[in-house]
Amino acid sequence: MGDCVRAAAAKALVPVITGKGSLATLDDHQVVARDRALFKAMCFGVCRTLPRLEALAAQLLEKPFKSRDADIQALLLLGAYQLLYLRIPAHAAVGETAGAARLLGKAWATRVLNGCLRRLQRESSTLEAEVDRDPAVALLHPRWWLKSLRQAWPDDWQAICEANNQPGPMTLRVNRRHNDREQYLDILDGAGISARLCAHAPDGLVLETARDVEALPGFAQGHVSVQDEAAQLAAVLLGPVVAPRPGARVLDACCAPGGKTAHLLELFDVDLHAIDSDAARLARVEDTLTRLGLSATLAQGDATERDWWDGTPFDAILLDAPCSGSGVIRRHPDIKRLRRPSDIAQLAQLQRALLDNLWPLLKPGGTLLYATCSVLPEENRDQIRDFLARTPDASEQMPDGIAWGQVSGAGRQLLPKVDSHDGFFYARLVKAGR
Repeated sequence: MGDCVRAAAAKALVPVITGKGSLATLDDHQVVARDRALFKAMCFGVCRTLPRLEALAAQLLEKPFKSRDADIQALLLLGAYQLLYLRIPAHAAVGETAGAARLLGKAWATRVLNGCLRRLQRESSTLEAEVDRDPAVALLHPRWWLKSLRQAWPDDWQAICEANNQPGPMTLRVNRRHNDREQYLDILDGAGISARLCAHAPDGLVLETARDVEALPGFAQGHVSVQDEAAQLAAVLLGPVVAPRPGARVLDACCAPGGKTAHLLELFDVDLHAIDSDAARLARVEDTLTRLGLSATLAQGDATERDWWDGTPFDAILLDAPCSGSGVIRRHPDIKRLRRPSDIAQLAQLQRALLDNLWPLLKPGGTLLYATCSVLPEENRDQIRDFLARTPDASEQMPDGIAWGQVSGAGRQLLPKVDSHDGFFYARLVKAGR
């Protein structure tokens, strides 16, 4: 029944709207197979449009729900999302959402939800126009996010918000050990799946319509993986460094979930060591490599420490640093609610510690590629500027002729684009002394 999937979605959203959890561990197996797509669409959609939905809820309610009734608040947000954004008949959006309150043991809320949602159905244009006077509501970002983006990108901040508010496309990375991307594009076409070539990532394809990975030809056999175009550029930047040196010793620090690890191994003959501080996420890396038929030396370890290191320096290091995720909000819309302004300075401190700890592990003449999925200068341009200022044997060595992103200090910044790549930053640094 439709009320079951709505009750499940409300429960899943409670940790997000109360600021105590995320959608990272969202389990769609708590609903029957036919409802899983709707379940995920509602959970992610509510998070994506949360500022407007909450402003509308405040207009619809005579007084806010008590904190113990966050699940009923979640139902109200879900109902509003369905009415405004999904092609669901209004009677189902209202009736089944209100009815879900009974499954949560709160039958008293059925009438309240029904009344609020029917009013929204009648007065949506007027109510939306009223709440959208607030730019934070109209642009679906908290005020501090808007201020940060506007300061960082005065000419692009509105386009960034627009991209953040649209679901990101499903992008694939073709494993060259099996096919090149033109061959796999033909395979997809034969399976009735439409796709196009990525503009910048030489192994990337963008699907016209997202679908379950199990429906992709050869996925289980490791012929293809899901990875955004911007993330695929890490291997492009490290390729000229490691390709001429068979067996190069490479470290992937902060490696989970393993997409960049796997891409390097698909393309190059390297002795790859990958570490991550999270055991559960490290297990996902191992699963990914197993599916692809690849191998690396995996270890649980904190990259701000060296107790995992065997003392042998590396030819190249990939530091995909923990960051705000401000470049991938469209894929993780709960970031807008869960991230705090104070987090940015704390993350910048962590990135500084990672850079300073890992740089001595690099051989003279070696290369460190710094990457984040952030668009904030504190984590990117400014971070690398400060590192170069305090590290005499480090210099910038971004390749010439890059056709993607824009120059940002010593690195290159990609901003999220609708129907294209995520937001990402790269800086390639070389160590003197060879």
